[in-house]
Amino acid sequence: MSKLRVALVQIAADQDVAANLDRAAALVRQAGNEGASLVALPEMFHYRGPLTGFRESATSVPGSVTAPFAALARELNTWILLGSIAERSTDPLRPHNTSVLLDPVGGVAATYRKMHMFDVSLQDGPSDKESSRITPGDRTVVALMQGAAQEADVRLGLSVCFDLRFPELYRDLTAGGAVILAVPSNFTEATGRDHWEVLLRARAIENGAFVIAPAQCGIGAGIPTHGRSMIVDPWGTVIAQAPDGPGIVVADLELDRVAAVRRQLPTQPVK
Repeated sequence: MSKLRVALVQIAADQDVAANLDRAAALVRQAGNEGASLVALPEMFHYRGPLTGFRESATSVPGSVTAPFAALARELNTWILLGSIAERSTDPLRPHNTSVLLDPVGGVAATYRKMHMFDVSLQDGPSDKESSRITPGDRTVVALMQGAAQEADVRLGLSVCFDLRFPELYRDLTAGGAVILAVPSNFTEATGRDHWEVLLRARAIENGAFVIAPAQCGIGAGIPTHGRSMIVDPWGTVIAQAPDGPGIVVADLELDRVAAVRRQLPTQPVK
């Protein structure tokens, strides 16, 4: 039976990029020391704060933000998913919101640029227009993690936060062979308390796939976030969930469970 030990990092990022990276690196090291083969961080774990600072935090990939985690991937011999960072685009005012998968030798195995923008106005809640500061991506990404699970290959479907509300994206990832769907997030408390678990479990059930969702917690740029980083199995059962506050949550994914569930409920798309 193929197993993959996954660790999710939950962090409360602020405006201090260097401090955020140090805190994230310490939690990644903790996860690696607990035997995780894949460590996943949340959306924008490197910076939360005013727009000017966000633009200044944008870097190339690979670059100054990915470098310390590439070194950690080599040291710990583990895959690391940098949930998302600000990546420079052709528009200096609108970086990409980019998820980066690092392999165990520190190389960039895959990048995904968030496609769906958080352009919302909630009654009695936050209002935001992410498209005014982010250049969206235009393609889906399924990353091949060679030898990740007891020398077996694993396909990881990449997404970021607000993508979670677009089920067709995850159908496409599943059609591309994904058995794990990653949803690194900075989910607001206003929506998270009602929608976070429901949507994560729905994406798992619809696709017969594991869902891993590392999340930000605390107050980010003045907006309370939900936290509750979560791992859901292909049946839709929550098998691990982080408590409130920074830390890690670890679970062993029994990857044969994907094929077993899909045999019983053959709802996954065929490409």
